Amino acid sequence: MQPFKSFTGLAAPLDRANVDTDQIIPKQFLKAVVRSGLGKGLFFDWRFKPDGAENPDFVLNKPRYRNASILVARQNFGSGSSREHAVWALMDFGIKAVIAPSFADIFRNNSMKNGLLPIILKPEEVEALLRAISKYEAYQLKVDLEGQTVTDDFGWAARFEIDPFQKKCLLEGLDDIALTLVHEKEITAYEAKHPLPYRPA
Repeated sequence: MQPFKSFTGLAAPLDRANVDTDQIIPKQFLKAVVRSGLGKGLFFDWRFKPDGAENPDFVLNKPRYRNASILVARQNFGSGSSREHAVWALMDFGIKAVIAPSFADIFRNNSMKNGLLPIILKPEEVEALLRAISKYEAYQLKVDLEGQTVTDDFGWAARFEIDPFQKKCLLEGLDDIALTLVHEKEITAYEAKHPLPYRPA
């Protein structure tokens, strides 16, 4: 997992509540066993019409939001099934952070373990962001994980909370495997003192 660094990115308004993982990445894309390439299936049923043509009304198909790296959504983002592919699809598409008043717990945990930052802000703060995105062309936000803030170029700012351990893992790029390897010397020493019993073939 790559360390999460502060960044400034284009924000897109996904002005919906209860966006579930079945919509984030539909079931036909779950056959993939690698993370790369899943971005093509992100919000597939919303991005494309039944004939395969792009739906021009969907927010991420609009020219002003095509390069967005931050999604701003309503409450309970990531509900539904526990598919980790949803996080992989968002990241493969170029999304680095999602801002919402609340997230489904499993989706939020999957995000933290993969390097996608789920930012919980107050409903009124999310409302202010959605208004600003609509008002300003190419509206950008700066996400500062170290300082736990989200700011824009017009003086707006908000602070978000995050578990200190999860923050450390994101900043240092530590997934579950990397966390184990931090103790590699201790593990090796333990195994040297506790060899497996000999079993004749």
